Amino acid sequence: MLIFDANQAFAKQPLFIEGWKKLYGYGTDNSLIEWMSADQGGELVAVDAEEMTIYAGEFEDEHKADVINIIPVQKAGRIAIESGLADDNGWCPVNQETFESRLQKDIHVIGDSCLAGAMPKSAYSANSQAKVCAQAVISALEGGGMVEPSFVNSCYSLIGEDFAISVAAIYRLKDGQIQATEGASGSSPLDASLEYRQSEAAYASSWYNNITSDMFS
Repeated sequence: MLIFDANQAFAKQPLFIEGWKKLYGYGTDNSLIEWMSADQGGELVAVDAEEMTIYAGEFEDEHKADVINIIPVQKAGRIAIESGLADDNGWCPVNQETFESRLQKDIHVIGDSCLAGAMPKSAYSANSQAKVCAQAVISALEGGGMVEPSFVNSCYSLIGEDFAISVAAIYRLKDGQIQATEGASGSSPLDASLEYRQSEAAYASSWYNNITSDMFS
């Protein structure tokens, strides 16, 4: 697997690389994964779908593949852009206390599309934001005040079967911006035992079942 990356780093990178080394021989001549950052020729230049070929890096090096998964530059969805909710950067600025759009009154935006301070773009972030947003909408309709919001995020990543890592944080509003709460954030430790990684995988499965039940039950 070749990973071409226009960035120089990615989230939970030390943990991912540790997992790749243990499971896939990363960094050896027999590695099943090769990650190329921007300065290593990882920036995509062009794609030829018919020939199953990509061109990347300063010299447009050619790479053929059996399967190609292209992830485009991220931005808010078309409905947000066409509705005038996104700024020139492609994201939706919001009042971070209520998630009301700063560009379109009485419209609220949550999840990946919005600019939510220090919160990452994740499913758990969207779930947490939705609850605060719902309270804000009810307060606006009833003419009441907002309670001080707090938010939570937890992200699990399965690197292999029964092998997972995670990161979690609590956020609060300060000076109109969502900020991580000091001392209330953390990630899986490096050099953890196999049993620890297996337990993280079990937690990931439990998290998925719980959050889907929370959203759809």
